[in-house]
Amino acid sequence: MSAPLSEARPLPLSLRAGPTGRGAALILATLLAACGGGDGPTGPGGNDGSAGGGNNAPIIKADPSFAGDIATIFTRTGCTAGGCHGNSPAAGLNLASSPYAALVNVPSTQTGELRVIPGNAIDSYLVKKLEGRAAVGGRMPVGGQLGNVDMQNIKNWINQGAKNN
Repeated sequence: MSAPLSEARPLPLSLRAGPTGRGAALILATLLAACGGGDGPTGPGGNDGSAGGGNNAPIIKADPSFAGDIATIFTRTGCTAGGCHGNSPAAGLNLASSPYAALVNVPSTQTGELRVIPGNAIDSYLVKKLEGRAAVGGRMPVGGQLGNVDMQNIKNWINQGAKNN
């Protein structure tokens, strides 16, 4: 005869439902490892547009290079695509071929303001468009905005003289 419910003995660990002991620790460790551990694209500074965390995440640089940092931002965010500033460039700005020559000390076709004024990010038309402060047209890029890291690197590049490096 079996014991009444009030006197029922607990099942042995091997028969209990759910993870226990070493099995629970293994499952917990697996779940934590799957979550990663690197900084994601939405770190303390906000979305930076990166593909993920770890060592590949963009960082703010005091003196970013045009080829290694700025042109890469334009490509990664789709600005060099055909429908934007690629082969059929909007507003006459082609970022797919010779982007430096199309930006620095070149007047905008929309307002006549210089697209990039070396040493002056705040008054550069590029920054005004990226921040949504331009008098003509909408914020760039279309359908979103640059993350804080990318935006700061563009400003730093301009403020450091907009070098072609």
